[in-house]
Amino acid sequence: MAKKKKNKKQVKYGLIGKNISYSFSKKYFSNKFKVFHFDNCEYLNFDIENIKYFPDILAETKGLKGLNVTIPYKEEIIPYLDKLSKNAKTIGAVNTIVFSKKKKIKGYNTDYYGFKKSLKPLLEEHHKKALILGTGGASKAVAFALRKLKIEFDFVSRTPSEYELSYNEVNDEVFDEYQIIINTTPVGTHPNIDDCPALDYSLFTPKHIAYDLVYNPEETAFLSKAKAQGATIKNGYEMLVFQAEKAWLLWNK
Repeated sequence: MAKKKKNKKQVKYGLIGKNISYSFSKKYFSNKFKVFHFDNCEYLNFDIENIKYFPDILAETKGLKGLNVTIPYKEEIIPYLDKLSKNAKTIGAVNTIVFSKKKKIKGYNTDYYGFKKSLKPLLEEHHKKALILGTGGASKAVAFALRKLKIEFDFVSRTPSEYELSYNEVNDEVFDEYQIIINTTPVGTHPNIDDCPALDYSLFTPKHIAYDLVYNPEETAFLSKAKAQGATIKNGYEMLVFQAEKAWLLWNK
């Protein structure tokens, strides 16, 4: 009589964030597990009010193999980790966590990879400089990717430091100098779909790229207004797919 095969050990993955019921990651990975018959895998949302509850998740969840991290904890998670990858350390933000067999927790950043891979096909010779709207963890990954692509950039902030632009300073001269405008803020995310960064959208031209890390709705007000002026537009969905697949490889290498 043939020996009955042992069931594979149940493993868990998940997302750390705040107000993440809309989560791309849970839907994406749950569907991936179903399609590829990864019956021993489960993906959970860990919606926490404060990063101080992260150790509780570790203590209470058996079989954790990997985590994604989203707004607003991409920077706040770092002190809780044992180690950072070289790129995550340089960027200063983490969106992927891997648990080693020795129970060590290492942080990675796959956001920059996803953004870089999704932006690259849109680039033309005249796309030399970029404006990054926002200064959070996602903006740091975008900045790192732009450096890799040898594209100069500056940040725009509602509360600018001396090295950042305010939204009021983004005038026609600035739009003429910067051909790529990237929204890394959550402004315009469902359900606040009529909101958009405070720009003069008439300054967009067919020479501009408007890139929004927001993917819900598919076409944000930011993208819609830029498209009306002839700009090339892109939302953050493809970036999320690329970064998710990169995270999967890290979890299973």
